[in-house]
Amino acid sequence: MLAKLVRQLPDDDGLFFEPKWDGFRCVVFRDGDDVELGSRNERPLTRYFPELVEALRRQLPPRVVVDGEVVIVGPGGLDFDALTQRIHPAASRVRLLAERTPASFVAFDLLAVDDRDLRREPYAHRRSELETALASVRPPVHLTPVTTDRALAADWFLRFEGAGLDGVVAKPGDLPYREGERVMLKVKHERTADCVVAGFRWHKDSGVGSLLLGLFDDGGALHHVGVASGFSVARRGELTDELAPLREGALDAHPWRHWAEQQGAAARMPGAQSRWNAGKDLSWEALRVERVCEVAYDHLQGDRFRHATSFRRWRPDRDPASCTYGQLDTPVPAELSTVFAAGR
Repeated sequence: MLAKLVRQLPDDDGLFFEPKWDGFRCVVFRDGDDVELGSRNERPLTRYFPELVEALRRQLPPRVVVDGEVVIVGPGGLDFDALTQRIHPAASRVRLLAERTPASFVAFDLLAVDDRDLRREPYAHRRSELETALASVRPPVHLTPVTTDRALAADWFLRFEGAGLDGVVAKPGDLPYREGERVMLKVKHERTADCVVAGFRWHKDSGVGSLLLGLFDDGGALHHVGVASGFSVARRGELTDELAPLREGALDAHPWRHWAEQQGAAARMPGAQSRWNAGKDLSWEALRVERVCEVAYDHLQGDRFRHATSFRRWRPDRDPASCTYGQLDTPVPAELSTVFAAGR
């Protein structure tokens, strides 16, 4: 069951609010000693989180299906980068990372328990049964906080962001579990930033598919911070024409020239191989560092935008050198223990 994006916290009657976790969506199946973890797209996750398999085997009821999120807690909150490192073909590497950066599982829905299929039950009933089934769990297994108090949910929306959570999810209390449908509501943080446009990637069909964004640090180095994408067919063609003059001689003095010369060699560089799709073409075209655009983003993961940003407008009034990290709004860190404690 999925969620659709809304811009304001809804105030309808009968809603339950939960923090929106930033990790891997995961459905856990336990049948006795057998424990399987599956992704939102039904890809197996079991082999990547051996420490969770053991914890879930010890703590979950003998026969159960639980929907939730796999997360990794780092010094600054939830660490999605550390989570992606787990998708590795070498079992030895996975075991090493399981020891160094252990994962947690946060449960937020109960689909079945014993021989009972609960998917057609209303969410309020499923939540009550979830609390009963997971009453005795301990870290690394957690029960997500929930409230029917909109004011408290609004407080969570602001306060928990510093822990790496990226919004609030609202679920009607009478909602059955409807697979594949966007029937929940999610409210996510959105801010804007002015970024240098230092390159682009072609769309597989036609035109400019995404813009490569950069920000300068205090030492004057231009960092690749993410992409702006989601353009219509017509807009992709327009961008192709708009950016054409900036392609001429772009690599002569480009700050990312060494990346272009070894595309795919480093994980965070434009042109690096995708961790999720090894066959995906992430080659890129350089542009002279002369254009600035305003983009909307939800939050940062370290020094990069966590998700693709949304292009808002060109900023011809901005000097590229003025596009620095100093403009970004960084939330005050919050202890994840506070969030986990709320779940108990």
